[in-house]
Amino acid sequence: MDKELGEIVSGFLVELRRGTVILCVLSRLRRAAYGYQLITDLAETGMPVEANTLYPLLRRLEAQGLLESAWNTEGTKPRKYYAATALGLEALSALKSHWQTAARNMDKILEEEPS
Repeated sequence: MDKELGEIVSGFLVELRRGTVILCVLSRLRRAAYGYQLITDLAETGMPVEANTLYPLLRRLEAQGLLESAWNTEGTKPRKYYAATALGLEALSALKSHWQTAARNMDKILEEEPS
């Protein structure tokens, strides 16, 4: 792939990832987790996300009422844990359904020969 095409494709991939990261975060936060744990978990499942992307997203989702957070100071290092709220789980369910429909439709479109 030449450099110009690579840059174009890279830009498109950034756009695709924006919405998918939200879906991944909500899905993983069905159980409480702290930020670094979430970064590691997402990377291990093939969806790496940078800390400077994740933490603002967590704050935004919390402000929207989709996540709640609590500090755990019992360990050697205080950690802020995030978990999906009831509203966050409803949003996850709706997004998951839309994702699955869109994925099926995209598979059909990508497999069809143009007429």
